[in-house]
Amino acid sequence: MVDWNSVYPAGLTYTEFLERHGTAEHRRRWGDAHAAVQLTPAQHELLGKFTRRMHVACLAGAWCGDCVYQCPILDHFAHASESLDLRFFDRDAHPELATELKICGGSRVPAVVFLSEDFQEVGRYGDRTLSRYRHMMQQMFGPSCASGLVLPTGDELAAIVQDWLDEIERLQWLLRISPRLRQLHND
Repeated sequence: MVDWNSVYPAGLTYTEFLERHGTAEHRRRWGDAHAAVQLTPAQHELLGKFTRRMHVACLAGAWCGDCVYQCPILDHFAHASESLDLRFFDRDAHPELATELKICGGSRVPAVVFLSEDFQEVGRYGDRTLSRYRHMMQQMFGPSCASGLVLPTGDELAAIVQDWLDEIERLQWLLRISPRLRQLHND
């Protein structure tokens, strides 16, 4: 069990993570993906309504094709909401987290843990969203591991953004109506 209260402060911002763990080529790919993400006005409005502080810990790899296009989405969300605090942890630099956050028995990334303001685990999500898995099933004969060289575009990228936002919204409302937090905040 991870003691997030002590681990989380060691996390890096989006920029710090890429500077420390990415090559120039990784930073270029992540930059291209970041530029491709466009939040809708409705998504911005929803993110602006969040009131409960949520810490978001993302286990990632700068080299990971799935991280290339999904982690920039999370960064956009964090910039659009004062309630989201996003930190990145490199999978290889934090083997204890990689072990704790295995998905289907493997060290897959991105693996995201959502935490309350007092570092209680609220949920986990990763490595790919439902929309991405649907697309992969349709393209069954393509490569089995995204390289990050070809980013999802158009409707697929918009669906992936919405999948991530739906999960964050679900957890934000869970925090908002939590009896423990309502008592703490007297609301």
